[in-house]
Amino acid sequence: MNLAISLAKIFKMKQILGIGNALVDVMTIIKDDGILARFQLPKGSMQLVDKEKSEMVKSETKSFNRTMASGGSAANTIHGLAMLGVKTGFIGSIGKDDMGDFFENDMKSAGIDTMLFRRNSVTGTAVAIISPDSERTFATHLGAAVELEPADLNPGYFNGYDILYLEGYLIINKPLVETACRLAKEQNMKIALDLASYNVVDARLADFKEIVEKYVDIVFANEEEARSFTGLEPGEAIKLMSQFCDVAVIKVGSGGSLIKRGEEIIKVDAAKVNLKDTTGAGDLYASGFLYGYSRNESLEICGQYGSILAGHVIEIVGARIDFGKWEKIRAIVSGISKAGDIP
Repeated sequence: MNLAISLAKIFKMKQILGIGNALVDVMTIIKDDGILARFQLPKGSMQLVDKEKSEMVKSETKSFNRTMASGGSAANTIHGLAMLGVKTGFIGSIGKDDMGDFFENDMKSAGIDTMLFRRNSVTGTAVAIISPDSERTFATHLGAAVELEPADLNPGYFNGYDILYLEGYLIINKPLVETACRLAKEQNMKIALDLASYNVVDARLADFKEIVEKYVDIVFANEEEARSFTGLEPGEAIKLMSQFCDVAVIKVGSGGSLIKRGEEIIKVDAAKVNLKDTTGAGDLYASGFLYGYSRNESLEICGQYGSILAGHVIEIVGARIDFGKWEKIRAIVSGISKAGDIP
């Protein structure tokens, strides 16, 4: 790729705004799955819990290795995009507490333009329990995160952005999602949505289908979420999902990903890595994909970028790749050609 083409792509790079549940992730590695049974947490799911149960889970797991980072699905994706050099913004709701300060400072340190509303409730937390086989289960207390309301979405917040990225967990506040989508479309923005979790899709299937068909341009789902959305396995689910939107993406773990737009369907291999923790894999896949999309790359290149970022995040615990590793990741991403293999 010559310099003129490279500069053209840089100048055309789109700006991306995310809206999601602003949470602090508490990553906890457990020795066996007994804790999941004790608190009735289905393995691999995201379960909403009240403040009391959240504190009980934290207390029961305090002896295990754990780390903290600003999180929430959309926040993770926006953070990854910012680290790739994309101009990003994030809208969310946090508490007037130390956890809220932690979240805000962590996002701003990545260069993200934050539009955060401070509430009297505690900042939400997501206790990510990582099983010995690397599967993760979330016990999430949303706290102040769910206090984001449609009236908070000032149309001015959307100015200058080209893509709106929404996490599926927001569907519990459908009026918020509808308002965000309407404001985005008024600004001629593209809308990308991640379906979030199979149990959320099961509970809100009709709402998801309505939002996707009416507003959404890009849908991300993993294998289980796609099955919940369509009732089909990935190979057939991708065909049905693509009828609702412009671009459909299904991530199938070590099987890579399937991408479909119109009659074009692409399979992208997963990166070859040493799996440690699957937390953030889908979020960072979306970062890579949308990075490519923001540069007007082919769907194949977008998928390769997604696989690279997902591959790097599952080699660590948590959804935050160390700042020091991003230079290497940016070099790998910039070196990919359309005919290249995933490193």
